[in-house]
Amino acid sequence: MAAKDMKIKAFLKQWRFTLILMGAVLTGAGVGGLIGPASRFFKPFGDIFLNLLFCAVVPLVFFSIASAVAASSNLRRLGRIAGMMLAVFLMTGIISSVLMLLAVKVFDPAQGLMLQLDPPAPSSTGDLAEKIVGTFTVTDFSGLLSRQNILALIVFSLLIGLASQAAGEKGRPFREFLISGTAVTGAMIRLIMLYAPVGLGAYFAYLVGTFGPKLVGTYLRVVLLYYPAAILYFGVAFSFYAFLAGGKDFLRRFWTHIPPAALTAWGTGSSLAALPANMEAARRIGVPEDVREIVLPLGATIHMDGTCLAAIVKIAVLFSLYGRPFAGLDTYVAAIGVSILCGVVMSGIPGGGFLGEVLIVSLYGFGPEALPIISMLGTLVDPPATMVNSSGDTVAAMMVWSWLDRKNGNKKAGTVLNGPGL
Repeated sequence: MAAKDMKIKAFLKQWRFTLILMGAVLTGAGVGGLIGPASRFFKPFGDIFLNLLFCAVVPLVFFSIASAVAASSNLRRLGRIAGMMLAVFLMTGIISSVLMLLAVKVFDPAQGLMLQLDPPAPSSTGDLAEKIVGTFTVTDFSGLLSRQNILALIVFSLLIGLASQAAGEKGRPFREFLISGTAVTGAMIRLIMLYAPVGLGAYFAYLVGTFGPKLVGTYLRVVLLYYPAAILYFGVAFSFYAFLAGGKDFLRRFWTHIPPAALTAWGTGSSLAALPANMEAARRIGVPEDVREIVLPLGATIHMDGTCLAAIVKIAVLFSLYGRPFAGLDTYVAAIGVSILCGVVMSGIPGGGFLGEVLIVSLYGFGPEALPIISMLGTLVDPPATMVNSSGDTVAAMMVWSWLDRKNGNKKAGTVLNGPGL
């Protein structure tokens, strides 16, 4: 009996925070469903949580990436991490796109979908070269302090880390500052997450009360396709990736520690907002510090399996509405390429999918009325898409870690080389 009590206590201790979060989410969803539009009252309480996370994102990304590069005693290992990371990102993006292609061929999401929306005002597309420059650089240092320029911040953080290494012994105090900054921002995130049950509960009350009615009617088929497909991908594909990385042990670690981060991503609709929780989950899983602090911040902006899934659905819907046949190998390959591009150009903030939607409309030459159509689709599928986007970064980090160990000749993949374990 005593042993059973100890197991129960151990279970509650390990899952306590997850259970509290789930309880808060369910309570919030129930309240939102009962009171409907009046649930807007709860939005400010959710916004507080969201704003705290967003304020923490810029210092978290800067210190995480810069300190990971600065503290790396083996730049060759750092290069391997980056190479393996890009390979994993591309592989999972292709897999998710192909799986959703199969799903839309079986279950047509556009059947009976008719909308009457005013076309949006025309906007200038701008010069492609200027957009590329503006994506990876800013004109003033202050621009780096905005989450809108997260890719530019990542480039700057990498350069700072490399520069601190190049400075040699004189750069040692600065390298120590970067490492200390990482520890401080990590502690700050843990403090913010204490408010997560209140913030997520309030946000779910608002989301369900405000957007609940839009989950019926003309968009029902899209929801019936995407939600099960995304959840199935989250459960089955991520389990396969975790098992592929390190067998049953990695599978257990992933599902033990990913729920809080996944719920945060679902509730906030932002990969960047979920990044702090994701970093903590990866730490608890045992992913080495240099791996998680490179893969996760980059993944929050350029690795979006959920966006790939959603992009395929949006393309299929628009093809159907405009009378174009969504068939043929060239069409499928192009759709996969566009979906991966959408995942790369997506920013990690709520509503960032609009950029990917503009890309779809522009590349395929659809009329301006196509943009509000798929923007509404993006709003409906955003919660599970963000959950898949965010949690996919964690399992990708596990795969990079495991494969890096194998390349280094470790007999047992998953040995902690650098950073805390379980």
